Amino acid sequence: MSSLNDTGDMANSSSLNTTSPQPHRAEILENPLRTYLLGIIISICGNILISISLNIQKYAHVRQSQRGSKPYYTSVVWWCGVALMGIGELGNFAAYGFAPASLIAPLGCVSVIASAFISVIFLKETVRVSDILGGALAITGTYVLVMFAPHTTTHITALLIQYYVLSWYFLVYLLLEVLVFCILLYVYKWRKVKHIVIVMLLVALLASLTVISVKAVSGMIAESIKGQLQLIYPIFYVMLVVMIASCAFQIKFLNQAMKMFDATEVVPINFVFFTASAIVAGIVFYQEFEGLALLNIFMFLFGCLLSFLGVFMIARNKPKIKQDPDFIAMDKIPRKSHTDKVQPEAKTQTYGSLAAKLMCNSASRTHDES
Repeated sequence: MSSLNDTGDMANSSSLNTTSPQPHRAEILENPLRTYLLGIIISICGNILISISLNIQKYAHVRQSQRGSKPYYTSVVWWCGVALMGIGELGNFAAYGFAPASLIAPLGCVSVIASAFISVIFLKETVRVSDILGGALAITGTYVLVMFAPHTTTHITALLIQYYVLSWYFLVYLLLEVLVFCILLYVYKWRKVKHIVIVMLLVALLASLTVISVKAVSGMIAESIKGQLQLIYPIFYVMLVVMIASCAFQIKFLNQAMKMFDATEVVPINFVFFTASAIVAGIVFYQEFEGLALLNIFMFLFGCLLSFLGVFMIARNKPKIKQDPDFIAMDKIPRKSHTDKVQPEAKTQTYGSLAAKLMCNSASRTHDES
């Protein structure tokens, strides 16, 4: 009997050892659905706040330009928009700690949808048929990808991040990403190929590292708040530096893209590339599609495709800001190569008082020389 008891105790202890989680393996949360829904709600609210803030800032710019008295940064309305954007971005940052990165990134289309309709209120813009169709497609795509996205949420600990960083598949992925980034940077900087796809690919490759580091930092902060301190591990500060650096270079390349290309091209392409890079980062680094059924993967990608089409329809052929008709370009004046603008007089048929003086001065000089 004692031997049987000993054998049973050994079997129980061995079963306990096999079922206990290893320190480097992901540990599933106790109530994953509640945490998952919390991440979705925080992300949606954050994106809506961002869209409201962008329209408030644009409204402040338009109002200050009409008044023409003070710079836009002296406006209280503009600072309110900046504050709302900060809160929205903070919400997006927190959402990565509760839901998979491959889900939070596509939810960025909520900002595009909301901005298209909020602009009707703030900026008195007209709603186009393409806005309605694009919004319907994007909302349908969002619903589909939320329903079929991976629903497992894990504890993001420092030991888990260290394990993921040293995994061979991530090291191969990182090596390929660095190689492609260097090639694109060479083509862009030294070959002077200023194509929108090249610039946005540079942004997307950086965004991949941003998503990985943001989720790691957010998850470790969340675990520290719960009582399991993660801030004592060096990997937390490594991820924090990667997050700040990648965000800074993203902003740099995005600003260059906005200077060279129209916003109606940059916004949808950036959304598609950023979402794709975030999904790949979630799959490779956090293994978010592990164990996911083939139907779920197909429907998730189909939902992303619908969201992409919706964003393209909303951003397509957006009306541009009209230039002030009270000013004309100096390069329209004969024998003048300036790019400044002058104000015409309403009661004369000349180019304007300043233009007339310039033309008279030029004619007098020619007469004197002759």
